[in-house]
Amino acid sequence: MRDFIVEWAGTPNFSNGRKGRKPIVIVDHITTGLYPGTLHWMQNPTAKASAHYLVTKTGLIFQMVKDEDTAWANGVVNKPNWPLYDGTNPNRYTLTIEHEGLAGDALTEEQYQASLWLHKKLIQKWHIAVTEDTIIGHYRIDGVNRVNCPGPNFPWKRLFEDLNANEAEPLVVGWKEEIMQQATEAGLITSAHQADEPAPKWFVLAVVLNALKRIEN
Repeated sequence: MRDFIVEWAGTPNFSNGRKGRKPIVIVDHITTGLYPGTLHWMQNPTAKASAHYLVTKTGLIFQMVKDEDTAWANGVVNKPNWPLYDGTNPNRYTLTIEHEGLAGDALTEEQYQASLWLHKKLIQKWHIAVTEDTIIGHYRIDGVNRVNCPGPNFPWKRLFEDLNANEAEPLVVGWKEEIMQQATEAGLITSAHQADEPAPKWFVLAVVLNALKRIEN
């Protein structure tokens, strides 16, 4: 998969930090407008709106808000169909990707590839699970006024298939990687062991016995 470049664009429309929260969900949007007008609008203080990222039809990726800060992206919560909504501001625990396009537009191939690359980077960086409740459309948050965001032609099926595909260098789920690293450093396993390999009973017992010896010592 080719690499893309994220260009910093910035905007005054954001809140510092996340009030102790961290991003656990990616929300996909469509701009219902074309670049560069859509970017300029989200940089305009009058708009009082922004997203973390904008992906253009030609595959350019702009970042307007740092991941660690809160973008003003998801608006009013209205009849949400999203089990992870906890009654608080969803902007605090989501990352948002705007896709250049008019209502009903499909993504161009270059735009899709850029968005797929960006999704993978964010999933890996923030340890976001690949599920239908952690990678969602805006319509899941506002089921009244945003039913067409990102629209009926957004490639959900292809996106999830590509995110779950086995690749030469698969994404490592962060918490597994951390556990493996800690267990290796503690001497319970060696670096040759893999997170998802099956563990026979003798191996589990060997790890437990090894841990007991260390406790006794």
